[in-house]
Amino acid sequence: MLFNSLQFILFFIVVTVAYYSLSWRGRWILLLAASCYFYMVFKPVYILILFGTIVIDYIAGIWIEKTEDQRKRKLLLIISLISNIGILAFFKYYDFLSDSVNSFFAVLNLGPQVPPLGGLIPQRIAEWITNGAGRVLLPIGLSFHTFQAMSYTIEVYRKNQKAEYHFGIYALYVMFYPQLVAGPIERPQNMLFQFHSYFKYDFENVKAGLMQMAFGMFKKVVIGDRLAMVVDYAYDNPYDHNGLTLLVATLFFTFRIYCDFSGYSDIAIGAARVMGFDLMQNFRTPYESASIAEFWARWHISLSTWFRDYLYIPLGGNRRGEYRRYFNQFTVFLVSGLWHGASWNYVIWGSLHGLYLVMASLRDKLLKQWGVILPKNATFRTLSVIFTFALVALTWVFFRNDKAPVGQAFDILGKIFTLSWNEPLRSPLNSVEMWFSVGLILFMLIKEHYFLDIPTRNTVLFYTIFVSLCVFIYFFGVFTSNQFIYFQF
Repeated sequence: MLFNSLQFILFFIVVTVAYYSLSWRGRWILLLAASCYFYMVFKPVYILILFGTIVIDYIAGIWIEKTEDQRKRKLLLIISLISNIGILAFFKYYDFLSDSVNSFFAVLNLGPQVPPLGGLIPQRIAEWITNGAGRVLLPIGLSFHTFQAMSYTIEVYRKNQKAEYHFGIYALYVMFYPQLVAGPIERPQNMLFQFHSYFKYDFENVKAGLMQMAFGMFKKVVIGDRLAMVVDYAYDNPYDHNGLTLLVATLFFTFRIYCDFSGYSDIAIGAARVMGFDLMQNFRTPYESASIAEFWARWHISLSTWFRDYLYIPLGGNRRGEYRRYFNQFTVFLVSGLWHGASWNYVIWGSLHGLYLVMASLRDKLLKQWGVILPKNATFRTLSVIFTFALVALTWVFFRNDKAPVGQAFDILGKIFTLSWNEPLRSPLNSVEMWFSVGLILFMLIKEHYFLDIPTRNTVLFYTIFVSLCVFIYFFGVFTSNQFIYFQF
């Protein structure tokens, strides 16, 4: 069920009204049932996979808490992690690995080829989990709810979180529909106690939540999907376009993915807030960052902090010497690339961010040795923001090129770096629509710089802005079959 659909709007209204009419017990049952329905709209049979991991992690959490022997506790944690990572790896990476092996064998003129999964399993099961070509169909949002489930057992193991004995509440922690398929990736310390709470109706929460949902929808369908028309036009056939067209498409994609993903997060956080739940912030004006490190402190915050706490620090963080720190930084971003998708384009995208971070650390080390102090005035920060934005935008070329050969991304970059400003800009939008799109981007940047959250205390002002947003969405929204980009992860 897509957030930018009439079906979801009706679903949200019905569930929210019913939620406030029920007791605590009725509420968690309603939310769990609604979340199951929300997930099953995509592909019903995959609810069984989700249910299986929920049962394993629920039991593992209780046993880990009850077991005193440290070796047994670690073994239980490993079993839980292997079950989660194993399912993620099977569904997300089987085709990627088999294609990579087959390509390698082809280069060496070796055989036999690794067959598609559909040819290795019973036909009935293949019909459930593969497409007509035998390729694995990825369960929606698998990477997100897998990481959220893993954070629970890890925190119980670290004794930072008590095991959840209420099976329904634990299932709801994994399946809560606003953030089930694309985050934010929550921690048990922030969510489990909320599911045990009874939130009274609070009009201020309702206003704030609805406003955040409306602006999230505005970013998605008015800005993001409008920019997508230009992006898809250029990237679907990059060899038919010149460098200037590809440069504009790349810049548009830079804002398109932000509007798409932060828009989803806004809708998710807002929908939860209407019911009284507080989800973590996932974006904080990332394109105002003056460094790559700052960018990742502002972009997809729930994922970057997840990798920090559960991969970077366990690897040793910055505690085992300078070069180990560089290795840890690069490893985290390499894994982050793989988390985003089973494609060498994603691997390169993540590796570039890791390389940026390591190079920045080396730069800072050399400047310190040389006694050079960088200026801290507004002009230098502005230049740093522009440079960081350019680095991030160039890496998005690989991200957007995910389903095409890696060589195509390098060809796109080659065209961009050798463009002529005399080349004609080709676009499916006319000049008025293009400038309108640029104006929308500027409006969003200014608004989020000064008002990350739109004030809603004044009820008259709330209704004025909310209704205006809804009208603007209705008349200027691009209502196509475009799903949220991060749903595929």
